[in-house]
Amino acid sequence: MELVQGLHNLRDKHRGCVLTIGKFDGVHLGHQAVLSQLIVQARERNLPATVMVFEPQPEEVFFPNKAPARLSTLRDKYRALQALGIDRLVCVKFNAAFAEQSPQHFIDDLLVDRLGVEFLVVGDDFRFGKAREGDFAMLAKAGLRAGFTVVNTQSFRVEDCRISSTAIRQALQAGNFDYAEQMLGRPFSITGKVVHGEKRGRTIGFPTANVLLKRLHTPINGVFAVRVDVSGSQYAGVANIGHRPTVHGTRSQLEVHLFDFDARLYGQTIAVIPTAKIREEQKFESFDLLKAQIVNDAQQAKVLLQSAT
Repeated sequence: MELVQGLHNLRDKHRGCVLTIGKFDGVHLGHQAVLSQLIVQARERNLPATVMVFEPQPEEVFFPNKAPARLSTLRDKYRALQALGIDRLVCVKFNAAFAEQSPQHFIDDLLVDRLGVEFLVVGDDFRFGKAREGDFAMLAKAGLRAGFTVVNTQSFRVEDCRISSTAIRQALQAGNFDYAEQMLGRPFSITGKVVHGEKRGRTIGFPTANVLLKRLHTPINGVFAVRVDVSGSQYAGVANIGHRPTVHGTRSQLEVHLFDFDARLYGQTIAVIPTAKIREEQKFESFDLLKAQIVNDAQQAKVLLQSAT
């Protein structure tokens, strides 16, 4: 699948496509129903099935403190869309300047002139352009004028589909990972590259792999029993997702300790799959108290993981 990162990288070869625009956060089963139909339309027209997303997501620009937690990063979306058979992902850098363009300019310059859209799928609540003046009705009228078809994502969804990114976030926050998996069509995971940390864990016999979370907010926080995918092999473990208040952490971070694993992970990309929540993150009065709690957390994680097999 081709990734076009930034509108400045659009070329003449990118004209002509079947397109959908949206967040596709999580690329869940509801999204997949829409995307499968997008691919059908693309194959009928012998055109690339194309998905357009915005990075950062608009809410993260305008309302960073209220923006919903991300289920998936751009990398996650790319891999999920690629697995479904999407041909091209166009990632538009979203900023104040892009948001200030007129809706008509968005249609004429981007959709018609640069992308040559022949078939467009968007939600009926899709808004775009300055002051969010552009809407589905404007796109439908533009399609009649310019010769492209505009359809609502709802017409491509599965019947009585109640799957949504919001519902998945709620399931995850409630610790209902099985229900989240049913809606996603796969286990929820957090994927990232292992980086060097402060190496406090190894001093107490619990070395951790530290993963920076490339998202404004995470959908889950606390201590979890997890399974960790490392190069196709899975290992049991315990993970903390949060700000590490006992050691005065400031940024959200994922720390995971793998049981029965002693290889180096620095620089590797791993996928952490939470299976059960153990407790909320909390601040301890001393590092010794934290150490004692980590021992308990690890034992509880082992019991939970064993009972799940």
